[in-house]
Amino acid sequence: MKSTPHPSRDRIRLDHVLAALGNPMRLTIVRILSDGAERPCGSILDGVSKSTLTHHWKVLRESGVIRQQPSGRELLLTLRREDLDARYPGLLDALLAGIGSDARAEAGGAPGPGGPGDEAGHEAGYEAGRP
Repeated sequence: MKSTPHPSRDRIRLDHVLAALGNPMRLTIVRILSDGAERPCGSILDGVSKSTLTHHWKVLRESGVIRQQPSGRELLLTLRREDLDARYPGLLDALLAGIGSDARAEAGGAPGPGGPGDEAGHEAGYEAGRP
């Protein structure tokens, strides 16, 4: 399996990172990877097609948010926390705090993503950890 291209730390751009993180499913992926563990790409989200996941991996990888490393016949994913913290100090911490705050608000019944009139519907449910 050949290695996939990743931007070097100094080539990570804020506009690309924010665009990549503007999707609820990708935010969920970042939350899951935020524990620092290296995970096989097929073990992160259940019930999502391989082609959809491949698209999300590509967006996150090309923006510099994740790293994909081949390991035998699979790809292992890690969050590029050190690189992102060096380029944009506090960004990931604020993002993860916001994800947690949104999930708590939604659990308390506050309107949020996935509610009535939400165009993203299905994908937004992943943000709160619902399939």
